[in-house]
Amino acid sequence: MPELPEVETTRRKLLPLFLGKRLLGIEHQDPLRYRYTERAEGRGVEEILRRGKFLLFALSGGLEMVVHLGMTGGFRLEKTLHTRVAFHLEDQEVFFHDPRRFGRIWVVEKGDYREIPLLPRLGPEPLSDGFQFSGFWKGLKGSAKPLKALLLDQRLAAGVGNIYADEALFRARLSPFRRGRELTEAEAQRLFAALKKVLAEALLLGGSTLSDRTYQQPDGLPGSFQMRHAVYGRTGLPCPVCGTPIAKRVVAGRGTHFCPRCQGF
Repeated sequence: MPELPEVETTRRKLLPLFLGKRLLGIEHQDPLRYRYTERAEGRGVEEILRRGKFLLFALSGGLEMVVHLGMTGGFRLEKTLHTRVAFHLEDQEVFFHDPRRFGRIWVVEKGDYREIPLLPRLGPEPLSDGFQFSGFWKGLKGSAKPLKALLLDQRLAAGVGNIYADEALFRARLSPFRRGRELTEAEAQRLFAALKKVLAEALLLGGSTLSDRTYQQPDGLPGSFQMRHAVYGRTGLPCPVCGTPIAKRVVAGRGTHFCPRCQGF
């Protein structure tokens, strides 16, 4: 699933395509997944923001188009076999491509997220000034959940998913199975810093494009942060620090990659 770096990269690439343009039409065959899109027709795109893994298109007339890419969703400049939605703009068409059909679109009154309950519950943006150690530390100390589950929960830090949780825990030298309340303040500081650093690096490199190539930027370019993955997707390969084979186990229902030696096993 695209995470903060991939969604933010997508947002930046969409700005010159949509900003200041009118949506002449939104064409699709699935009104259950793509909700109330007819309300956006004829509206101008005034801004594109991101909140966690959601894209927020501010439309004229007080409307908002909320897009979640799901597991395999993304924007393309040309139609594909898996095109689900066509956006007809004044000067071109842009297409929403989604092989597995988990992506969603809603057009709502600005801020009316009754159909998107996760959105108002998101925690702070980890690359913003609002991401403060005091709140992060409080969230850790108040939880008996494993660290991997806490990072995926979206309330400690919005937009973190499987890839960057694994990479941040490796950089912080912390086991994904440790409970939040078990951490010392120094360990929590390491995780806080590692999370910010790994997300910033991934964003700089356009995110991670994995072997299935489901994530691409709208212009077709892949991300390149996958070349820096230390643990994610490297099961059985040597740890880049100590040479121990990378292990994989399930935490919170998600495959979790870690170094048994560097991360405390």
